[in-house]
Amino acid sequence: MSTDHISPERPGLAAPPPALGGAHPEPLWIRAKTALETRIAVGEVKPGSRLPPERELCQMLGISRVTLRKALTALVDEGVLRAAQGRGWYVGAPERKEWPNTLESFSETARRMGLLATSRVLRREPGPASFDEAEAFQIAPGTPLYRLERVRMLDGVPIAVDHSLVPADIAYGFDEVDFTTRSLYETIAGLGFELVQADTTIEARPADAALAGHLAIAAGTPVLDMRQIVRDRAQRPLLSSSIRYAGDRYRLRTSFMRNAGL
Repeated sequence: MSTDHISPERPGLAAPPPALGGAHPEPLWIRAKTALETRIAVGEVKPGSRLPPERELCQMLGISRVTLRKALTALVDEGVLRAAQGRGWYVGAPERKEWPNTLESFSETARRMGLLATSRVLRREPGPASFDEAEAFQIAPGTPLYRLERVRMLDGVPIAVDHSLVPADIAYGFDEVDFTTRSLYETIAGLGFELVQADTTIEARPADAALAGHLAIAAGTPVLDMRQIVRDRAQRPLLSSSIRYAGDRYRLRTSFMRNAGL
């Protein structure tokens, strides 16, 4: 057995957990659940990683598949694991990450939550605006836009795929920026532009195969698609983004007030 940590590509445990045989007052499935939960809690199995196949887990723990399934299902119910049909059991991400009620970048939200935001850049290039893109930016079709597509991660766990557009005339020096760690909001602000207000729509959509691969979820799984047009104080659109979040790894929080007299 490999001594590598579990990963989506190559599952494994740092060391096999001890078999659970022998007399004990707790049911066997609870002891199996506790043994797996302990390995996850100490960081031996990372968030977003896949557990070894059920057959290997049964051999490690000395239990039947029925007993193992009961333990794994209980961990899913508690949010510790998530099941991907046909792909196995994955360690879930912490559920303490929420969207704020104020306009924040992904990196700012991460810092507020005490997490590290990083990205894997999929695409970064200028290109002509389509008709719909030109309408959103209030520019002529064909006007250059800078396109940036990234897999956004929190503490190494893939959370979302972000496709952002910025007018090319303000994307000065973007090709030299390290967007694996640099915030797009902070980059734009550093050029003297102020991101003040965003028009936002959020809807659920099924993940296609490419998106599912980036987020390590099953194709067809619902994701939250948040689309924003971010403007400056003069209402000029400075940024358009479509951020598709894994639905089990992010939460939207807001508040409502009732108008007086209604």
